[in-house]
Amino acid sequence: MLETAAPLYDDLTPGGSHWSFIMRRGHVLRLIDETGGANVGMLMYNPENPLERYNMPDTLKNQHTFLLTKGHVLLSDMGRVFASIIRDDLGWHDTVSGTCNADLVEQRWGKKTYQQAHNHYHRNGFTSFLNELAKYGLGKKDLTANLNWFSKVKTDDDGNMAFAENHSHAGATIDLRFEMDTLVVLHTCPHPMNPATEYPRNPVRYQLFKAAPVTDADLCKTSSPEATRAFANNALYHLFQ
Repeated sequence: MLETAAPLYDDLTPGGSHWSFIMRRGHVLRLIDETGGANVGMLMYNPENPLERYNMPDTLKNQHTFLLTKGHVLLSDMGRVFASIIRDDLGWHDTVSGTCNADLVEQRWGKKTYQQAHNHYHRNGFTSFLNELAKYGLGKKDLTANLNWFSKVKTDDDGNMAFAENHSHAGATIDLRFEMDTLVVLHTCPHPMNPATEYPRNPVRYQLFKAAPVTDADLCKTSSPEATRAFANNALYHLFQ
């Protein structure tokens, strides 16, 4: 599934931090949970038109699922595929629980400012997203429901949600193949339902690869009629590019 055996780029994102970058079509973003227990909050936008962004409801309902795993695609609100999940060591990732904010982090783990702890202060997902979005002229009005890679949230028969502890192990890996140029905004702040007694600070390694060409028999392309149509929308979008 990868044209290059060695990554084109490799870096480690500390726990409780944030970053953003533009993934180019035909490349793979690999996320690796370095120590176990990581959470990666993620948003996605079309850098040519940021009004097009990741659409959680369509991604789930069009693929008849509550969770995300290998074979699923991540849809934009214009019916196109931002990225396909081509590898997943865990089998379950959350996209319904949102992200933590300053009040939640303070109530659960206490307030720790930059003046007190320097780079080890307690960041939260909401502010982290806004800090990164501001680099592209985006703000609160542009926030949408986010992904939470490496995190699992279960439901019971009454619809109550519960965080699954110890879900992700050290070395767990996800590969996202990008089907169009995509602005990726991410943070490694705690999942909002994480019950840990101490502020979770789990690092995530990310690597970039060149993807192999997508065939007509590709799992993500053929996983559902909706996915097939979304790939067709991508083809039209890229027709004159």
